[in-house]
Amino acid sequence: MGGGGEECPFVSAGCHDHGVNETIAQLAKRLLAADTDGWTEAGARALAAAVAPDARLRPVGQYEERYVDGEAYVELAVPVLKPADTGAAAQAAAFAEAREELTAELGEASIMGVYGDLGPFYASGPLWGTPYLRWRGRPNTLELRAGTAGPELVLQPTDPVESWFWRQGHGEEHAITGFFGSTRGPANAGLGFPGGWRAQRWETVTRALADFLSTLPAETTALGTPISMPIYGRGAGPGAPLLFDISCSDRLSIACFPPYDMDPNPETLGWGRAADHPATREVWDDDYDPRWRIDAGAPGEPRGRELAETLVATARAAGVRDPQDLIVGGEAEYMSPYRVTFYGLGLPTG
Repeated sequence: MGGGGEECPFVSAGCHDHGVNETIAQLAKRLLAADTDGWTEAGARALAAAVAPDARLRPVGQYEERYVDGEAYVELAVPVLKPADTGAAAQAAAFAEAREELTAELGEASIMGVYGDLGPFYASGPLWGTPYLRWRGRPNTLELRAGTAGPELVLQPTDPVESWFWRQGHGEEHAITGFFGSTRGPANAGLGFPGGWRAQRWETVTRALADFLSTLPAETTALGTPISMPIYGRGAGPGAPLLFDISCSDRLSIACFPPYDMDPNPETLGWGRAADHPATREVWDDDYDPRWRIDAGAPGEPRGRELAETLVATARAAGVRDPQDLIVGGEAEYMSPYRVTFYGLGLPTG
């Protein structure tokens, strides 16, 4: 969620704490079994009071009211871990720790993704990254979300948050940010997928890539799901040849496959070789294939704007004339066990 939305009010529940020795998984199971009485005022406040002193209810206000059907609140959030520092690496590690415990107890989340600049109901999130996992259910869904001070467990009525997401598919630039992945299991029966949007200007592509790359290693570390994303360029040679390869697990590496006669030389645009970026050998062990590459670093290290400008300048120098001629390879959509849509990039997939 990065920093684009307005702060929304939360109501703190001043009450007794949950058990000192309660694990994250035990709290999650208690939330899943809770009765919110349809998220009425009384029902939601009673649940918050029973959960923890630092449980926060998000009331229905101007940003939420068009998506609800009688609910007084749209989520109950409970902080579950507080990292030693606010750095991206520590935050990602804390999220990963909570993820591992929850997955061991609840099984694989049915939905995973990254919010980008816009979270549910236009909320904003931490600058280091905005990963989330959801165990979708009816009438409620449990989410592990990156909070401002550490990972949080969030119980939410399923319909309002999905209605919000669906209605963002209106096609305007940056209408949906981040990416969204889902499994094909029964938990996602009836799940709707909004339409995306398409970048019309190179500056739009630059901004979208900058947002995506800046936080990517922190988010893939947190989610435990690496990304391998080929990007093809129509106009960079016969057909639409491979132009870039983005690989990210706990480090972000980017490779370039330029036309042999490209002018200017890739080096002048910011690309180096394996000797300049030795960490990339963990991804591509042949120093000459790819010849041009960048090691963008670990969580908190990528300079997203610089990387995006390098990619866009290279694509244009290679002969890609229009943003819609930069194509995300369909292979990137399969992040087992999830099928992923990269809404925030605004690029076609093929």
